[in-house]
Amino acid sequence: MLMIGKVVKEIGSKLKVAGRLETNPLYIYGSETIPSNGVPIKDINRCIAHAIFDLSINNEIDSIYVGNGALEGCCPGGQAWLGYKSFHSQLKYFISTGSKNYRNGAAEFLLASPDIAEKELNSIGNITPIDNYTVVKKFNSISDQNLNVKEFLCFGHSEQIRNLCSLAYFQPEKGSLVKMPWGPSCASFITYPAGLTVKQNNDLILGPTDPTGNYWFPQNYLSLGIPIKFAERMANYLDDSFIIKRPKVAYPEKRK
Repeated sequence: MLMIGKVVKEIGSKLKVAGRLETNPLYIYGSETIPSNGVPIKDINRCIAHAIFDLSINNEIDSIYVGNGALEGCCPGGQAWLGYKSFHSQLKYFISTGSKNYRNGAAEFLLASPDIAEKELNSIGNITPIDNYTVVKKFNSISDQNLNVKEFLCFGHSEQIRNLCSLAYFQPEKGSLVKMPWGPSCASFITYPAGLTVKQNNDLILGPTDPTGNYWFPQNYLSLGIPIKFAERMANYLDDSFIIKRPKVAYPEKRK
């Protein structure tokens, strides 16, 4: 979906105000070429999700990217969740109870058994990358060019995210919901809300559900990934919603 940068920027500005977000909202888009002024994700952090969150709180960098020719140094799992490689055949053991034949039995115990893990991974279906490069850019750094924007991504306290979720239901679209599916943080941040897989296509994704990121993701924060067409709709009807009409309900001045 090609969108003009100034329109995208306006959407981001409105949703940042709506959520009273303290971190920088981000856009996820695809590019055939390396973006100008972009920093390779591997130079920020091995964990793609960690690098994405760092971008939202960093005042010096405006965009990061990963893709063909810029994968080495990134978590192999993250590369697969963005569609640039296949899942390792033994991953089912690592994310469940482990196997002595893989990584010396290392296990994350995220799922009850290798069979359950295999079913979960298979149910996701094919993951298709956005383009040669997946770009993550701060909303206010978007240029006026046409962009293949897929998603608006933000981070906030629970009240901020609750209000944005409620805004999404102001004019609900049949078949689309706010969901909180299983998966690593990079799946919550990009794979599902950017529509890289049909499993959660067109859903707003609340997250992350992955506890392995708890050491770097703030304990009082949540993420919300919004497909760009829904972000545009939310921005368009913001002024008619409770956030503008009843701001003291959305963000109470007095609390019991």
